[in-house]
Amino acid sequence: MRIPRSTIFSALALAVLLLFAPAPNAAAPQPTAPAGFAHSSYRSENAFRGEILTINRKLRKRMTGNSWHRGCPVGLSDLRLLKLRYRSFPGAVRRGYLVVHETAAPRILGVFRRLFNAGYRIRRMRLVDAYGADDHRSMNADNTSAFNCREVAGRPGVWSRHAFGRAIDVNPVENPYVAGSHVSPARGRPFASRTPRRRGMISQGGRVVRIFAGIGWEWGGDWYGARDYQHFSASGR
Repeated sequence: MRIPRSTIFSALALAVLLLFAPAPNAAAPQPTAPAGFAHSSYRSENAFRGEILTINRKLRKRMTGNSWHRGCPVGLSDLRLLKLRYRSFPGAVRRGYLVVHETAAPRILGVFRRLFNAGYRIRRMRLVDAYGADDHRSMNADNTSAFNCREVAGRPGVWSRHAFGRAIDVNPVENPYVAGSHVSPARGRPFASRTPRRRGMISQGGRVVRIFAGIGWEWGGDWYGARDYQHFSASGR
């Protein structure tokens, strides 16, 4: 029996359609992310994120006898932990931690959001408890920190604003305390002269000073006599 040519062509066309048709219930193809990036992180990992947390039992235990002790001007219940992202000196996004007074926490989180979005670099941001609450060790490590229940250096019986959770030291090596020939931390001596400007330095009228001024905090670099270029506080001291 001779099969009509039109029937053969129809059968071949049907076979081709069946061969290339998608399988039943096949998922639609997903768009490919840029090489080296995951779909969930390639944008979000470069965005600022921060949260305000109460001082939990584990952190209370760590702080007690280090950055906080009985007799401090504020209780642990008055403090808050900030967990936030910052840009490191090489440009990587890191997670940092600060303890501040609860009333300052939302504004300080806003400050570091603005610093992050402005591209400002921070060497590291750990609680001073990582250094045994030793201010000199923390500064020499170029550690940005806030709460530390301690007295003003050289003034026994006078609480530092850090003891209230209302002061922050930013990049202490690049922004040292300078009083005449005395420079603290010692590693900050090359930065006692404020020119030329280098990464991490804070300059008079610069964006870091302006961002802190936006919440009413003042800069130690504007003091008369001794200058504390790393220091910001609600009281100006």
